[in-house]
Amino acid sequence: MKKGILTTREQEIFELLILNKSTKDIAEFLGISEKTVRNHISNAMQKLGVKGRAQAVVELIKLGEININ
Repeated sequence: MKKGILTTREQEIFELLILNKSTKDIAEFLGISEKTVRNHISNAMQKLGVKGRAQAVVELIKLGEININ
Protein backbone atom coordinates (compact mmCIF):
# COMPACT_ATOMS: atom_id res chain seq x y z
CA MET A 1 0.00 0.00 0.00
CA LYS A 2 1.43 3.34 -0.97
CA LYS A 3 1.73 6.44 1.15
CA GLY A 4 -1.02 8.97 0.65
CA ILE A 5 -3.78 6.37 0.41
CA LEU A 6 -6.18 8.43 2.55
CA THR A 7 -7.95 11.56 1.48
CA THR A 8 -7.05 14.74 3.35
CA ARG A 9 -10.37 14.58 5.23
CA GLU A 10 -9.87 10.92 6.25
CA GLN A 11 -6.40 11.74 7.52
CA GLU A 12 -7.76 14.75 9.41
CA ILE A 13 -10.40 12.59 11.09
CA PHE A 14 -7.91 9.92 12.19
CA GLU A 15 -5.60 12.60 13.59
CA LEU A 16 -8.54 13.79 15.71
CA LEU A 17 -9.39 10.21 16.73
CA ILE A 18 -5.92 9.69 18.13
CA LEU A 19 -6.45 12.83 20.20
CA ASN A 20 -9.34 10.91 21.82
CA LYS A 21 -12.06 12.96 20.10
CA SER A 22 -15.46 11.33 19.74
CA THR A 23 -17.36 11.07 16.46
CA LYS A 24 -19.61 13.87 17.72
CA ASP A 25 -16.63 16.06 18.68
CA ILE A 26 -15.04 15.53 15.27
CA ALA A 27 -18.28 16.30 13.44
CA GLU A 28 -18.74 19.54 15.37
CA PHE A 29 -15.10 20.56 14.94
CA LEU A 30 -15.14 19.96 11.17
CA GLY A 31 -18.67 21.23 10.62
CA ILE A 32 -19.93 17.97 9.13
CA SER A 33 -22.47 15.38 10.26
CA GLU A 34 -21.61 12.43 12.51
CA LYS A 35 -22.74 10.13 9.69
CA THR A 36 -20.21 11.74 7.36
CA VAL A 37 -17.47 11.22 9.96
CA ARG A 38 -18.44 7.54 10.27
CA ASN A 39 -18.47 7.20 6.47
CA HIS A 40 -14.95 8.64 6.22
CA ILE A 41 -13.74 6.26 8.93
CA SER A 42 -15.41 3.30 7.22
CA ASN A 43 -13.93 4.22 3.83
CA ALA A 44 -10.46 4.51 5.33
CA MET A 45 -10.80 1.15 7.09
CA GLN A 46 -11.83 -0.47 3.79
CA LYS A 47 -8.81 1.02 2.01
CA LEU A 48 -6.54 -0.30 4.76
CA GLY A 49 -8.21 -3.72 4.89
CA VAL A 50 -8.83 -3.55 8.64
CA LYS A 51 -11.86 -4.23 10.81
CA GLY A 52 -11.69 -1.58 13.51
CA ARG A 53 -10.62 1.96 14.27
CA ALA A 54 -7.76 0.89 16.54
CA GLN A 55 -6.37 -1.45 13.90
CA ALA A 56 -6.68 1.35 11.33
CA VAL A 57 -4.70 3.71 13.56
CA VAL A 58 -1.94 1.10 13.96
CA GLU A 59 -1.75 0.60 10.18
CA LEU A 60 -1.73 4.34 9.52
CA ILE A 61 1.15 4.82 11.95
CA LYS A 62 3.09 1.95 10.32
CA LEU A 63 2.51 3.51 6.89
CA GLY A 64 3.59 6.94 8.09
CA GLU A 65 0.17 8.39 7.27
CA ILE A 66 -0.36 9.84 10.75
CA ASN A 67 1.89 10.72 13.66
CA ILE A 68 1.15 10.43 17.35
CA ASN A 69 3.43 13.21 18.55
